[in-house]
Amino acid sequence: MTGQPRNRSYHSPLREERALQTRRVILDAARKLLVEVGYGQMTMKAVAREAGVALDTVYESVGRKPVLVRLLVETAISGRDEAVPAGERDYVRRILAAPTAREKIVVYAQALREILPRLAPIVVALRDAASAHPDLAALWKQVAERRAENMRLLADDLLATGEVRPALDRDAVADVIWSMNAPEFYTLLVGERGWSPDRFAAWLAEAWERLLLVD
Repeated sequence: MTGQPRNRSYHSPLREERALQTRRVILDAARKLLVEVGYGQMTMKAVAREAGVALDTVYESVGRKPVLVRLLVETAISGRDEAVPAGERDYVRRILAAPTAREKIVVYAQALREILPRLAPIVVALRDAASAHPDLAALWKQVAERRAENMRLLADDLLATGEVRPALDRDAVADVIWSMNAPEFYTLLVGERGWSPDRFAAWLAEAWERLLLVD
């Protein structure tokens, strides 16, 4: 037979797994540096050195520094090596499926018990650096606004049960939850006052029930 050989796409699960492992190592290194030395000292060269890879590998795996920082936030929320849209997260599906407002609140509080230990140190480091770095200030604003919008969606779900206090509207419910699920609030009680994450989650659920729901 004659003719030109066809180009074949090469798919290697082993190669993909190695690439994912490299990305995971880079994210772990960046997370460690961000929390320990701050955004300014978390250079891409420092990340490469901490991860034990070449600088070019860092850029190929995660992109430039602003993209890397956003990935740190997204993966801390998702608990995976990649960002997961809010509607596709397991705990969001459980909240939507829960039949009562109290059950929804408990599910969300327990989800925060898993998320905030990962997320809080990163958010605090970003907050501390935002005033000196305009690119971080923009990211900080985006994270806060997205969290506020997600809380409005949660408020809608709670209001639909008919169990929310009549005096509270969508914005009031969302603002109460938004203020109390903040990583900074978690840091105050767990990091500075010595609460356990389990105690924080249980207290959060009880507090929201008392503040938001009818007796």
